[in-house]
Amino acid sequence: MDEDLLTRAHALAEESFLAGSGPGGQNAHKVATEVQLRLNIYKLRLPPPVFARLKEVAGSKLTASGDLLISAKEHRTQEANRTAARSKLEDMLEAAHRAPKKRAKSRVNRVGKVKRLKAKKARGEVKAKRGKVSRSDW
Repeated sequence: MDEDLLTRAHALAEESFLAGSGPGGQNAHKVATEVQLRLNIYKLRLPPPVFARLKEVAGSKLTASGDLLISAKEHRTQEANRTAARSKLEDMLEAAHRAPKKRAKSRVNRVGKVKRLKAKKARGEVKAKRGKVSRSDW
């Protein structure tokens, strides 16, 4: 992944600060330390395969209009949460740029095929014996 994309993503990202919810004492409810990062992924102009992987990686963080919402509220300061949110964004973009490994087709030799078919036949016979018992079998 190139540095230009990261620079563009950071420039396009809009930050807003919210008062953190949940526990944390009086400080958490008074000070707006939670950071919400909003980035429209269409503006990044990503290649189609990378774009598809980013949509998959983002999951529920992606809105219908194409905005990626990342929030960070782990730290007590705005600056630390801002850094955490930007780092989450970078991690997502890195993951989207990582192409999945091609699966190597497994090759089974003749002995392996015969062994597998024997096991299937034996399993089928066990299952066939599970049927309803007729009077002629008594």
